[in-house]
Amino acid sequence: MKKTPAVSLLLFLLLFILTVPALADMGPKPQLTVYLRGAPEASYYLDLLYEGDGQSLHDNLPGEERAALDASLLAALRAAKPEGWSLVLTDGTVAPCWGSLTGERQSGDTAHHTFSYMGLPKTYRVLVVTAAGDSWLSPVLTRPVLQSSLTVDWASKTVIHPPVILAYGAAFFATCLPPLLIEGLLLLLFGFSLRRNGKVFLLVNLATQLLVFLILGISAVRSSIGFSYYLLFFPTEIIVAAAETLVYHRYLTGQSRRRAVWYGVTANICSAALGFALTEPVWRLVSSFL
Repeated sequence: MKKTPAVSLLLFLLLFILTVPALADMGPKPQLTVYLRGAPEASYYLDLLYEGDGQSLHDNLPGEERAALDASLLAALRAAKPEGWSLVLTDGTVAPCWGSLTGERQSGDTAHHTFSYMGLPKTYRVLVVTAAGDSWLSPVLTRPVLQSSLTVDWASKTVIHPPVILAYGAAFFATCLPPLLIEGLLLLLFGFSLRRNGKVFLLVNLATQLLVFLILGISAVRSSIGFSYYLLFFPTEIIVAAAETLVYHRYLTGQSRRRAVWYGVTANICSAALGFALTEPVWRLVSSFL
């Protein structure tokens, strides 16, 4: 029984090693969703622009898809683009980028256009042309994170960005609260008084979860949960486990120091396993704010 925490840690390490290779080619890709509020009643096309006019571009509107489009609106897009800029879908990009010039209507008069994959530019502009002859070109914009959104108000011709600080706040609380709950429950199961040890427990967990957020949470918000995230996950949890166990060995009272060590190891194994399992749900929560 005394070897149980060590065996659990070994199994967790094995699971991580086996899982990471499968994640190397997975994970979210660059994505930008443009919400067009008060979309024009006349037919319109919306495309992104990137600076440059590269050669050997990937055709993002191949075959039948391009043939089905309105030739006059395509011509209007090309006529409205400024010198030195290219259209992501209409002209093409060096790497593939998927999207729709027409978008999808949502509730009311809002339509959304989603552009995604490796050819999506980080610095871009939004161009809208209508069959009625109207056109609008946004200022130069930059995607703050891997997957983000913005709203274009067609009436006022303004761009509205969601506050990224909400995503950071959601990431911190979503990664901080589950470990607090599970490690607090285990503290009681190991026979430690929460009244006598609550201050140490809270301070230690807040400090280590802040460290986890700085290393993993910020990376997840900015770059999503790709291979680099999982590569950092296990070493970070090892550091946290070692730090918490050392503090618990020194400061937890009411039980033996050996039990405090076993508590620190067990609590961190469970907390790490829970964090690993919650990675995808937490990312979906965070991305809803972007």
